[in-house]
Amino acid sequence: MARLAPLLLCLALIGQAVQADDLMDNADLVAGSDLGESLTLLPAAAPSAQQALIEQQGQANRATLNQDGQALLGHIVQAGSSQEAYILQQGNDLMAGISQQGYGNSASIRQNGSNNRAEIAQIGNSNNASIEQTGTGLSSTVIQAGNGQHVQVNQYR
Repeated sequence: MARLAPLLLCLALIGQAVQADDLMDNADLVAGSDLGESLTLLPAAAPSAQQALIEQQGQANRATLNQDGQALLGHIVQAGSSQEAYILQQGNDLMAGISQQGYGNSASIRQNGSNNRAEIAQIGNSNNASIEQTGTGLSSTVIQAGNGQHVQVNQYR
């Protein structure tokens, strides 16, 4: 795994979007999402100081991380199965992170503006969380420990 992190960072610096499917077991993937296909990368000029990391363990996990702007950091870590995580960041000086452990969790973060921070941590099964922030100087943290929890955070400034 230590050798994979620099590759993911290089891929993130080359393109604006990184999308990864779980690579542990292909028997559960739908047609068109096979290991023979490459990651989806959108070509663009190398953005200024963007970092993106997606790390997955388990089966049938999906993660998408899109960033547009300067000084952006996004990370998604999934351990378990059938989880979905999405991050979209547009602006400057933004940080977003999603950590999932369990089965059937869903999380999304959407940020626009500058100097915003958002974090979602899910430990359990069938949890759902979303954070949407538009403006400057916003911060949100959601922690779900248990099963079947739902939360939505919206902040505008």
